[in-house]
Amino acid sequence: MRGLSVDIGNSSAKVAVFSNKEIVHHQRLNKLGIIDLAQLIEKFSPQRSIISSVNQEIGPLEAFLKKHTAYTRFSTQLTNGVQNRYKTPATLGLDRWAAVLGANGLFPNSASLVVDAGTCITYDALSQSKEYFGGSISPGIKMRFKAVHEFTGRLPLVEWNDKEEIVEGTDTTSAIKNGVLQGIINEIEGFIALNNKKESALKVIITGGDANFLYKQLQNSIFAPQIIKDPYLVLKGLNEAIAD
Repeated sequence: MRGLSVDIGNSSAKVAVFSNKEIVHHQRLNKLGIIDLAQLIEKFSPQRSIISSVNQEIGPLEAFLKKHTAYTRFSTQLTNGVQNRYKTPATLGLDRWAAVLGANGLFPNSASLVVDAGTCITYDALSQSKEYFGGSISPGIKMRFKAVHEFTGRLPLVEWNDKEEIVEGTDTTSAIKNGVLQGIINEIEGFIALNNKKESALKVIITGGDANFLYKQLQNSIFAPQIIKDPYLVLKGLNEAIAD
């Protein structure tokens, strides 16, 4: 069974074609159109499709997919066996919920903690009994650098790229870098430690735009054996939502 998963975010659309649970095609587009979908359907012939969208009007895309596949619009009502205990499911981010379903698909018999490092960093815990109560949302890396500059009188806006290591704070610029980056690493380790107390054999999955940098920095952590990196976790969760 082939499935087409589409995740439309604020700045781009991510698309994956699955053969059962295996990704056979993946791409990122600045804007997804019907022509793109037509090319994917012609090449891969998916039987099922699903879209998760945060802002783009998807009516025409949905109408097209309904003609050619068994189409589903993703929502928090799609649970795939996970019990959603979030108090306000209508306000739960679709990417967060999809990532939880993806984690459940990867580790169906284990508790997991999803760390999604994008504009914000979200932490979402799934218990071994497949219960989801929520998690935490904190500022992402770029947001923290920007906040340090904009909410102070003299501190500069520091440029950073994910190829850098975390440096010691020996001047103002390096002190900001160390505070932001080491602070995030300490934050992640703190959330892992907290959830380790609640669940045994916890799996930690890092995803999102800054996942490569954070995963690399955490390789020297005592928690490193628990941590994996999966850039396609949200797309995998969408695929889980339409799986048999």
